[in-house]
Amino acid sequence: MRKASLTALAREHLEAAGRSTNGRSAHTVYGGHEHVLRQTIIAMTAGQVLAEHENPGEATVHVLQGRVQLTAGEEDWNGSPGDLITVPSARHSLTAVEDSVILLTVAVSRR
Repeated sequence: MRKASLTALAREHLEAAGRSTNGRSAHTVYGGHEHVLRQTIIAMTAGQVLAEHENPGEATVHVLQGRVQLTAGEEDWNGSPGDLITVPSARHSLTAVEDSVILLTVAVSRR
C-alpha cells in the first residue's frame, strides 16, 4: 500500500510550476501506461492552458487549489477547490484562471 499527501504534492508542484518556463508541473500519483487507472497532479500558473486535446478515456478533474476553466466546443465549466468536473469525450482544453492544482483521473480502456 502507498500513501501520498495531495496537499504536499500540490504545494511542491505549484512551486515547481512557478519556476518552470512553461508554467506547469505534473506528477503521476498512481498508474501509468501499464494501468487502466491513472491519477496525475497537474499544477499550472495563472493563464496557462493545456491546449485542446482528445480525451483518452473516461476522465475527471478534481480541483485542489485555485480556479480552472474546462472548455469543450462552445461549453465551459468553471471549477474551484473541491469541485469535480467530468471531462467530456469531445476535444477540450483546460485553463488556469489563477494559480491552480488539479488531480486528473483517467481510466483508459485496454485495447
